[in-house]
Amino acid sequence: MSYQFLGLDHVQLAAPAGCEEEARHFFRDVLGMPEVPKPENLRKRGGVWFQCGPQTIHIGVETPFTPAKKAHPAFVIQNMEVLMQRLTELQVEIKVNEEIPGVKRFFIDDPFGNRLEFMEVGDRS
Repeated sequence: MSYQFLGLDHVQLAAPAGCEEEARHFFRDVLGMPEVPKPENLRKRGGVWFQCGPQTIHIGVETPFTPAKKAHPAFVIQNMEVLMQRLTELQVEIKVNEEIPGVKRFFIDDPFGNRLEFMEVGDRS
């Protein structure tokens, strides 16, 4: 019998204690990801979850907290320019990166200093 990988269920990002409202503002209100209710038995740990396509983003409380500066999720999106314009209007610093042919991408930091990548894949030839 063999096994196979089917994909990712979620990505967890760390945040400091008491982060929930700031996470909701950023991931739900700024980025537009709907909040997903956490199972009752996990709510006491703090944090908050968001839907991102078929996957979820888990913002989990970590003490002591250190943001992820290198490891990061990469979100595949459509109409990247619209998101970039929205982030610019909200004064979120965008770092454009054009190192991969056929891939438009940029990086931002979430409110806790974690690195986030956004990419739109075109023709990679």
